[in-house]
Amino acid sequence: MEFFELLKALILGFVEGMTEFAPVSSTGHMIIVDDLWLKTTEFLGQGSANTFKIVIQLGSILAVVVVMWKRMLSLVGLYKMEGQTTTRFNLGHVIVGIIPAGVFGVLFEDYIDENLFGIETVIIGLFIGAFLMIIADKFGPKRPKITSLDDISYGKALKIGFIQCLSLWPGFSRSGATISGGVLLGLDHKTAADFTFIMAVPIMAGASGLSLVKNWDQINLDHLSFYIVGFVSAFIFALISIKFFLKLISRVKLTPFAVYRIIVAVILMGIVYL
Repeated sequence: MEFFELLKALILGFVEGMTEFAPVSSTGHMIIVDDLWLKTTEFLGQGSANTFKIVIQLGSILAVVVVMWKRMLSLVGLYKMEGQTTTRFNLGHVIVGIIPAGVFGVLFEDYIDENLFGIETVIIGLFIGAFLMIIADKFGPKRPKITSLDDISYGKALKIGFIQCLSLWPGFSRSGATISGGVLLGLDHKTAADFTFIMAVPIMAGASGLSLVKNWDQINLDHLSFYIVGFVSAFIFALISIKFFLKLISRVKLTPFAVYRIIVAVILMGIVYL
């Protein structure tokens, strides 16, 4: 492929990696950058362009595994975290947390794909998600009692899982929903973010895997270099984003991200309605 086409893959990998785990909605950013600017469907075709977006998500997932490999191994008893308590965080918490979104996602997948993937619905998701994040910062406990993953109960994990279902609405943001829900349920921001990232691995891997199988016939080997550049770019920038965000979230909380989301929503409204 030509240099400028591969540059577009690099840019989209950057957008995916930097926004997938921050509570700002990667869907909204993809619409702004790709659908409204880069327009990869014009040279990839609709099917191959959709497959590309699945492939770069897998790069982001791999970044979580690399950053949190110790905790990932501890989930299945292959690594003991330092200072781990008898009520340690385990795979059961993750399973309980992903069940609600998994069930609702399967039940409403076709409806969401056919009716909710549009700029207008993303704008709504950006606004409502931003308000939830502001509410979490304002009304969450000033001194959270849950300051470690090992303090999370199965009940809390399930409740966060139900709140995560809000992210099925495009633009709402999975991490925005789950971190906000965790904070409102008594987790500190860092612990809520940790739980969000760990839950993202099976959810995103499962969703991406199913989408990849469904779109397998859309993969074009002529576009392989485009996929590879996007995947590597998403992986590298997700590594940077995750490490930076986990350090930042404890200091700045959610409100600055909420303000940013509102700005993005206003920009989208200007593009669509003006």
